[in-house]
Amino acid sequence: MAKRALVSVSDKTGLIDFVKKLVDAGIEIISTGGTKKAIENAGIPVMSISEITDFPEILDGRVKTLHPAVHGGLLAVRDKKEHMDAIKGLGIQPIDFVVVNLYPFKETISKPDVAYDDAVENIDIGGPSMLRSAAKNHRSVTVVCDPADYDLVAESLDANADVPFELKQKLAAKVFRHTAAYDALIADYFTKQVGEEFPEKLTLTYEKKQPLRYGENPHQMAAFYSDPIEDESTIAAAKQLHGKELSYNNIRDADAALGIIKEFKQPAAVAVKHMNPCGIGIGESVNEAYDKAYEADPISIFGGIVALNREVDAALAEKLHSIFLEIIIAPSYSEEAIAILEHKKKNLRLLQVDMSDEPQDFTQYTSVRGGMLVQDLDTKGYADIEENLKVVTDRKPTEAEMESLKFAWTIVKHVKSNAIALVNDGLMVGMGGGQTNRVGAAKIALEEAGEKTKGAVLSSDAYFPMNDTVEEAAKAGITAIIQPGGSIRDQESIDMANKYNIAMVFTGMRHFKH
Repeated sequence: MAKRALVSVSDKTGLIDFVKKLVDAGIEIISTGGTKKAIENAGIPVMSISEITDFPEILDGRVKTLHPAVHGGLLAVRDKKEHMDAIKGLGIQPIDFVVVNLYPFKETISKPDVAYDDAVENIDIGGPSMLRSAAKNHRSVTVVCDPADYDLVAESLDANADVPFELKQKLAAKVFRHTAAYDALIADYFTKQVGEEFPEKLTLTYEKKQPLRYGENPHQMAAFYSDPIEDESTIAAAKQLHGKELSYNNIRDADAALGIIKEFKQPAAVAVKHMNPCGIGIGESVNEAYDKAYEADPISIFGGIVALNREVDAALAEKLHSIFLEIIIAPSYSEEAIAILEHKKKNLRLLQVDMSDEPQDFTQYTSVRGGMLVQDLDTKGYADIEENLKVVTDRKPTEAEMESLKFAWTIVKHVKSNAIALVNDGLMVGMGGGQTNRVGAAKIALEEAGEKTKGAVLSSDAYFPMNDTVEEAAKAGITAIIQPGGSIRDQESIDMANKYNIAMVFTGMRHFKH
C-alpha cells in the first residue's frame, strides 16, 4: 500500500518542488482548497480530501479535515494490532506525512485597524488539529509545519519513503512549539479585546531573532528573541547598517539608550554605559546636543553607546568617528556620514531605528527564580506631573531653573535607584545611580560634576528620607531641586532648602528603577 501525505498550506513557499519529491518517492498526495489547485496546476496527481472522507467541504471550508477518516489515519498506532484492525474495518487508510502551515493570524492582526471579524476568520482550527494529531503519533507520521524543513525531509527519505525517528521527533517538537505560539497569539489578541490586564494564565510567545555568542558573560549561553508582532520603533526591529553582530550586553544597552532618547522632542543626544546614562544633552541642533552629551562625561562615553533623535550628518559623523564607540543609534544617516563612520571602523555598529512614534505602553516582564513579574513600563514623564507640581520652599524656581528641572526629572527616571541626576545649561553634568543610600548617590553625582555643580539643579528618583542630601547639594552650589516628596520628614528637607535659598519642587511621583 502506497504511503500518503496530507498537504494543506497557507504559505506555499517551496511547496511544488517538495511535493514533486514526495511523489517521486512513491507517496500519494491528498490536499484541500487552494493548495490542491496549486498542485494540480503544476501537473502533479493529487486527491481531494473529500475522496478520503466521502464528505464535502462545508461552511465555506471551515469543516473539511475534521473527520475520523483523517484523524483515524493520523492517530492509529501502527504496531497496535487493535488500532490497525479498527481503521481497516472502517475503510480508513493510514496517513504517513502531514505538510501543514496555518492561516496567517499573525499577519492579519499585524495590519493597522484590522477588523475583529477578519481576525476571527483567520483562526485556523483544522490545521492545528492535524498537526497535533500527527505530532502525537510521530513514531509513524512525519509532520512538517515549516517550509524551511522541506529540503531536510526530502533529503532524508529512504527507500521505504520514510525518514529517521530522530528527525520525526525534532519535527514533532517544532510542531508543538508552532501551535503553542499560534495559540498564544490568539489568546493575547482576545485578552486585549476584552480588556483583561493580568489574566489568570499568562502565555507569551517570541520568535528567535538571532543566536548570540554568549550572554552577560562569556560562560553564559544566550539568544535574542523578538515579539512576533513587530514594532518598528524598537531595538528588535532596528536595521543594522554596519558593524559586527550585536552582543547580549549591546542589545540591553541599546534598548536603554533608545528608551531615554525617545523622551525628547527637541534635538537630543544620549550616551549610555552599562544601561545607565553617562551623558545627555539637548540643544538647538543634534550636533549641539551631542557636544553637550560628550562634555558631560568624556571619559565614560568611551566604549559606550550613543543615541541621537535626528539624522547624523557628515559633521556629526566626524565627531563620532573620533572616539571609540560600540553602537550609534539614529533615525537616519546621510550617505557621507555612513562613509565616514564605516571608514576604519569595521566593528562599529550603526543602527537605524524609527523614532517617529510616541513611546508605547509596553508591558515589562522580569524573570525571577520560579516566576515572572509583570508590570506596565514606566512611560510617565514630566508632562504627566506638570499640572500637579508643588513648590514647597519660600523661593520659587526661575524660568531657567524650571527648564533644567524638567530636563533633570526626565533623566533621573532612567538611572538605577537610588538615583540622583544633575543638570546645568542643557546637559547632564553628574549622575549617581544604583546606590544603597540617597546621600551616597548625591555625593557621587556632585563629585563627578565638580565645578559644574555651581548653578546646577538636582533631581531625585524618590523622596529624601533625611535632609542630608539637601545640605550636600547646597554646599556644592545647587540652586534648585525636584523630587517626589512624601517622606514623613519632608519638612526637614524643606527647612534645609530654605536655609540655603534653594528652590524645591515636589512632583508626587517617584521613578524607582531596580
